[in-house]
Amino acid sequence: MRQIILIIGGNIGDRLSLITQAKQLLEEKIGKVSLISSLYETEAWGGNSKGNYLNQILVLESPLAADEVLDKALQIEKVLGRQRDIKWGNRTMDIDILYYGDEIIDSPNLKIPHPYLHLRRFVLEPLAEVVPNLVHPILNLTSTELLQNCQDDSIVKVIGEKP
Repeated sequence: MRQIILIIGGNIGDRLSLITQAKQLLEEKIGKVSLISSLYETEAWGGNSKGNYLNQILVLESPLAADEVLDKALQIEKVLGRQRDIKWGNRTMDIDILYYGDEIIDSPNLKIPHPYLHLRRFVLEPLAEVVPNLVHPILNLTSTELLQNCQDDSIVKVIGEKP
């Protein structure tokens, strides 16, 4: 079993319902959720989307290989209405793999740890909440240290406690 850390979220549609549906589908298709962050409302990142996102970190235990996790995550996004028109554009659901155990993967379709996680406050705040002492295998910093070093000043706020 591998520990897989995902961030899920979106900025269009019924954001809370989509988060709930994504969690259910991820448990059905990938593995048991063992940890979950609070719900966070966050400003859009990347410049191509409008409206605040609702995001949440999930830690899952799964026997699946990393590429299988990616395939299933992309299928779930599609089921939940995701359209990939514009990079970093509006979306009903985005599922990003942040970590796959302590592995480093650099393939054309998959980069783990996620190459932008240390730059995004909307990732680091919930990540530091659930796994504050997890060490990034390339940067050798904990989630808390990554958050402390983050230059992103976008607004990230807790809007709901852990379910």
